[in-house]
Amino acid sequence: MICANLLDKSATPSQDQVCVPETLLKKRKTLEKTDAEKVQATTLAAKEKRDIRKTIFKKADAYVKEYRQRENDDIRLRRQAKNKGHFYVPAQPKLLFVIRISGINDVHPKVKKVLQLFRLLQTNNGVFVRLNKATMSMLQVIEPHVTYGPPNLKTVRELIYKRGYAKVNGQRLPISDNQIISDHLKQFGIICVEDVIHEIFTVGSHFKQVNNFLWPFKLSNPNGHKKVSWKPRKFKHYVEGGDAGDREFDINKLVQSMN
Repeated sequence: MICANLLDKSATPSQDQVCVPETLLKKRKTLEKTDAEKVQATTLAAKEKRDIRKTIFKKADAYVKEYRQRENDDIRLRRQAKNKGHFYVPAQPKLLFVIRISGINDVHPKVKKVLQLFRLLQTNNGVFVRLNKATMSMLQVIEPHVTYGPPNLKTVRELIYKRGYAKVNGQRLPISDNQIISDHLKQFGIICVEDVIHEIFTVGSHFKQVNNFLWPFKLSNPNGHKKVSWKPRKFKHYVEGGDAGDREFDINKLVQSMN
């Protein structure tokens, strides 16, 4: 569209002599506005990510101090009891890690139902369980089919970091990013993997939600690490030379061998 009447029709019009269509002006203005909004959103997202990262580092540092304080308290109480000639009896563990050691053949319906409630559907599946009267009764029912014990902090951390999968809309997704945790557990104040480890290990107020968020762990057969492997008669009780039942703190060696 040419503004001025040109005497020479063959001459090329200058930039000032050409009128820009209104639709093109609107399009340019819209694109400029969209680009500005994108830049602003990117800047805000980067700032929010930096703030979240700082929060995660602070939380992790606080958790490390809490774990060390707990260990120091335990050592201090043991020394006090020894100096006074008493025996130190540690508190009963609140957390158990349960591993299924039997297959799916010849399983009593009641035992099968309890295994389903614990989400132990396959051999070498493992789950965290809060220890109370109800779960102890259920463990007695399935004792010949599982082995269990209280895990330490190293075992919990290695399981979640190496074998941790999230249950999202019925799908099994690897925990490869803190965003997956934040999207589903943020309402409970849990935004990162260290929050999940802390909630599981300390059996916090939101243990149920966090434990349900974690998919049951799929472990390998023990590889002989730390001289741990299945016994020839593994369905005998652990104290009788087998593998079934409560093995107390020896569960940590077994898990590290299966992880």
